[in-house]
Amino acid sequence: IFAYVGAEVAIGSVLVNYLSQASVLGTTEAKAGKLVALYWGGAMVGRFVGSFILSRFPAGKVLATFAIIAIGLAGLAMVLSGQFAAIAILSIGLFNSIMFPTIFSQTVIGLNDEDTPKAAALLCMGIVGGDILPLVTGYAADHIGLSLALIVPILGYAWLVYFGLFIHRQNAASAN
Repeated sequence: IFAYVGAEVAIGSVLVNYLSQASVLGTTEAKAGKLVALYWGGAMVGRFVGSFILSRFPAGKVLATFAIIAIGLAGLAMVLSGQFAAIAILSIGLFNSIMFPTIFSQTVIGLNDEDTPKAAALLCMGIVGGDILPLVTGYAADHIGLSLALIVPILGYAWLVYFGLFIHRQNAASAN
């Protein structure tokens, strides 16, 4: 949860500055701010599409796949310019969609009645990643540039790839 919320909020926090850069859309901050709705709207649309996908494929694989796609889109946003860069970074919201509920449910699944509330409490505390990773991203942006600072959320998504594959292996082992 720490890595996911941190990555999601880090990207959401830099979107206006990223999109308004001359190398991306070169627009005003007000116009760029209106485009941020596409990022969060993508998360909403993705939640419905993701529910359908999760009903047909293992949760761990879906989580890992969506995190890999988010890494790819953030990587494209790092190296592309113009509308392609804008589309890449805004599209990440679509793939953030299933992460929180999947991480939460897959973490507490199979825990006993005593451990489930403790695990849920720890997961809720992990939301602090939404405070920490945006700060690190901002610091990186100040020192290496906004595009390269996307490496911070990329690292958060990389952890989610690992976690998704881990829970997939755990679920597959328990099914046997």
